[in-house]
Amino acid sequence: MNIEQFRSSLEEKGISLSDFQLEQFETYYEWLSEWNEKINLTSITEKKEVYLKHFYDSITTSFYVDFNTFSSLCDVGAGAGFPSLPIKICFPHLHVTIVDSLNKRIHFLNQLSQALKLENTHFYHDRAETFGRLKDKRESFDIVTARAVARLSVLSELCLPLVKKNGLFVALKAASADQEIEVGKKAIKALGGRIENVHSFQLPIEESERSIIIVKKQTETPKKYPRKPGTPNKSPIED
Repeated sequence: MNIEQFRSSLEEKGISLSDFQLEQFETYYEWLSEWNEKINLTSITEKKEVYLKHFYDSITTSFYVDFNTFSSLCDVGAGAGFPSLPIKICFPHLHVTIVDSLNKRIHFLNQLSQALKLENTHFYHDRAETFGRLKDKRESFDIVTARAVARLSVLSELCLPLVKKNGLFVALKAASADQEIEVGKKAIKALGGRIENVHSFQLPIEESERSIIIVKKQTETPKKYPRKPGTPNKSPIED
């Protein structure tokens, strides 16, 4: 996907990017490419692939979630900033928080945010299990996102404790998620959520499968969740 295809494809979805926003994406690509030689941020490095599989793919979330109606977003395990920073570029009013367990990535994101001139972005070197127990973070975000971090039953325990009541947990998956959803229903319910929608589609050009799972937070998450670091992955609530 070249830059013009990127711009026009988003335009078709009602997202009009200014010259400044397009420049931000160009700068994003340049920084990602440069820093990827120092630390492992992504295996996708070709420019057209980055624009399609990272930038556009991240922004597809906004085709199903109206970010104009929300003000705060937390991205769990964002790695090189996906999906939250492409979303932030398109919807600059959002206050974005990223939590990631690798300090090298957090350092990159801090530097990148300054280069992109992003305001109201905050980066935390922490595990989601401990971050979700902080009094000022727990149940404080309108939307919590996660992209290809773990299976849904595990992700739910990492993300739903951070979502405020009536907020959304949005999981981006690289393929059909039917089995994950079936297995993850128990965890989602136990953590106070309910699956509101599942959107399956294909990325343009290469036509690879994608799924976006939208979970609404209905009740407060029980205080015992999230459990200690590592426990959700070793012993998911599905068991």
